[in-house]
Amino acid sequence: MTTVRTRIAPSPTGDPHVGTAYIALFNLCFARQHGGEFILRIEDTDQLRSTRESEQQIYDALRWLGIEWSEGPDVGGPHGPYRQSERGHIYQKYSAELVEKGHAFHCFCSAERLDKLRAEQMEAKQTPRYDGHCMHLSAEEVQQRLAAGEPNVVRMKVPTEGVCVVPDMLRGEVEIPWDRMDMQVLMKTDGLPTYFLANVVDDHMMGITHVLRGEEWLPSAPKLILLYEYFGWDKPQLCYMPLLRN
Repeated sequence: MTTVRTRIAPSPTGDPHVGTAYIALFNLCFARQHGGEFILRIEDTDQLRSTRESEQQIYDALRWLGIEWSEGPDVGGPHGPYRQSERGHIYQKYSAELVEKGHAFHCFCSAERLDKLRAEQMEAKQTPRYDGHCMHLSAEEVQQRLAAGEPNVVRMKVPTEGVCVVPDMLRGEVEIPWDRMDMQVLMKTDGLPTYFLANVVDDHMMGITHVLRGEEWLPSAPKLILLYEYFGWDKPQLCYMPLLRN
């Protein structure tokens, strides 16, 4: 029988958030209910805003509430490191694997081009999404531009039609059309991952079995599910919690 493993993965960018405590509490209770383990991971890939002071405040605030974790940056554990900023080589490897398998591609589009595209789509009352401009570059051109040190991001390929069925522990099956999904950036120009890639890789490598997170993440669930499929990994059970209001 698989041990239930849940986690909380806050970003150390500013004051601790009551929503973090709320989601942490449910993850801790769910793990304890099933004799499982609760893990703390720090999502500090936002280099400009992440600070160690903020990280320490997260530890202090959660412990003040009586929330303890069995693995984390401050207590260690067998699946470390537990700070995403220290796992860069892992994300690079998996990003390269997706490109190699044809599930992702290097995008060299400038911010100006993307802003213009977005403005045109908004004006035409379309869902703003990447238009696949760099998806069809030849392998030779991509290699030349990479060799020349041209700034780029890695984007995932996303279907343009059909629906993704998201199994939610609270709502049952939720259908979300693929045409609402953007070709998500997975690796930024600074070589660090975005939330989506880091999240899926870390949850898989840390053996997370159940992910309880805020319902604001439900609309983007298809991208996470697709990444699990691209890697050929079993996805954790998903639960999208109602937001705290008032």
